[in-house]
Amino acid sequence: MQKLKKEILISIRNRKINVFFLFLLLAFIILIFTKLSNEFTNTITFDINKINVPQENVVLNDSNAKLKVTLKTHGFKWLTYYFSQPKINIDFSKDVVKTKSAFIWDKSKAYMYTDEQFGNNVQLLNISPDTLVFKYDVNLVKKIPVILNTEVGFTAGFDITGNYKLVPDSIVVVGPEIIASKVKSVQTEKLTLNEVRSNISSAVKLKLPKNNKDLKFSANEIQVSATVEKYTEGTLKIPVSVINVPNDMTLNYFPKEVNVAYYTSLKDFNAIKAEDFIVECDFSTVENQQAYLTPKLTIISKLVKSAKVNQQHIEFIILE
Repeated sequence: MQKLKKEILISIRNRKINVFFLFLLLAFIILIFTKLSNEFTNTITFDINKINVPQENVVLNDSNAKLKVTLKTHGFKWLTYYFSQPKINIDFSKDVVKTKSAFIWDKSKAYMYTDEQFGNNVQLLNISPDTLVFKYDVNLVKKIPVILNTEVGFTAGFDITGNYKLVPDSIVVVGPEIIASKVKSVQTEKLTLNEVRSNISSAVKLKLPKNNKDLKFSANEIQVSATVEKYTEGTLKIPVSVINVPNDMTLNYFPKEVNVAYYTSLKDFNAIKAEDFIVECDFSTVENQQAYLTPKLTIISKLVKSAKVNQQHIEFIILE
């Protein structure tokens, strides 16, 4: 019985404590709401949001373009300002005066659109500085090539036919001439593929210049495609001809034919002919006491990806 009585007393005491804290919390909430309902005067920094800037002009980026605004409003409004950075809109179609080198904004424009900029029940007391100067430049519009950056590995016996196709293969950059003129090309992010044995089709991001808000680009990615086919090697005997031999000289050389190894797609293999290649030795490149000529491929079949002469030297003698 004594134990039960003790537990009841503890329960009543705890309930009293809980009720006390509940009333304390309610009193605190009421106090906060009362405070937030009152009006306060304070100065806060506003960022600038530039809108309707003429297309033929670009406003040069100015990270110091901010306004210190003194307002009188209730606490709830101030609470929204502290949770997110406030911005003031400057409409370049009506709020600024254009000079030869800059757009000029005057704070009188802000007083004309108080409700629009700051909302209802807000009294605008002051803005500092009185004016903002936005320097501008004439836009340069130019087309720059896209440079593909790849690291592609093919399954043995497979390779790309032709070149990679980029869509688009160039993009347009728009910006101040002093900045845009320095941009000569744009690279892609690296396209990395392994064990490729089928046609390639992939979207690749462009590596656009960072931290340069004054430039605009017509695209931020491209589509890359390529035809992949099975490849094989072949060898043909090609006649050797010697050019630039003096008219008063008779030359004999050996061998008269050389092996040319080539690399082509399997579907084109049977179409490759010896007549598609020409191997020549240029006698005018022979140095004193040199007893050999160097064979070079001067014409290669359009159906092969690569080709080379297997023999490096052609021996020759000058006949009397």
